[in-house]
Amino acid sequence: MRNFGKNIKITANNITLSYSDEGADNSPVIIFIHGFPFSKEMWNNQMEALKENYRVITYDVRGHGNSWSGTDDFTIELFVNDLIALMDALQINKTTLCGLSMGGYIALNAIENHPERFDALALCDTSCVADSPEAKEKRMKAIESIRENGVEKFADDSLKNFFAQDSFATKKEVIAGVREMIVNTTDKSIIKTLLALSTRTETCSKLAEIKVPVLIIIGDEDKITPPEAAHFMHENINGSVLSVIENAGHLSNLDNPNQFNDQLIKFLGKNARIQKTEGKRKNPEA
Repeated sequence: MRNFGKNIKITANNITLSYSDEGADNSPVIIFIHGFPFSKEMWNNQMEALKENYRVITYDVRGHGNSWSGTDDFTIELFVNDLIALMDALQINKTTLCGLSMGGYIALNAIENHPERFDALALCDTSCVADSPEAKEKRMKAIESIRENGVEKFADDSLKNFFAQDSFATKKEVIAGVREMIVNTTDKSIIKTLLALSTRTETCSKLAEIKVPVLIIIGDEDKITPPEAAHFMHENINGSVLSVIENAGHLSNLDNPNQFNDQLIKFLGKNARIQKTEGKRKNPEA
């Protein structure tokens, strides 16, 4: 039988992953992939907004939240293998993916290598480019700082770039929650993920091959992934929809959840396929 609820443990790709799963069996499935260095908790608002009409799954990428890190070096490809293994373990043949930042990198790599497994994509505050030499150098300096000063300083430095300016006065509890996600991630996992991000390959050259519906979301004040990156993907993915979220930074789903949810629900209502799941979960592992 399928397990419902929050913080469920399952074995996939030889590690233990933590996921949450709510919504009806026969509803369309959407899987949310969080950004770096956060956890599935960043999607709580979206899960509440969608679970009445969709089967909503959020999970912790390995080394984040309550998921094990394993012993392998992190790569985007490894994260994709974990995603596919999770889908297999849950006997989900096809799903919509919604990924933010690092989650978008994972989603783009996943549809490039496993296009038959996905119905639609929502790419949020993310990009298709690989790290520039300058970006790689910045990540190496972050690694050096973490080794010298710990995760808390890294968290405080990073938070300055994650939110719209007004949010620092109006969303103090949300920002505190994001800080908690970061400091609860081990320095080892943060360093391994920074290395994975710095070595990822570009997916821009494959955008034209994407055949499923795509929603591109960008916060109008995103300092990490500038709106130009979203416009580039929109211009190169046939039929894609671009939505600019007002008064939102890099974490647009937290800065302006109402507008974010409205755009996502509108997109899903138009494009998500009703998935008949009867018979797919006769022998689930969790």
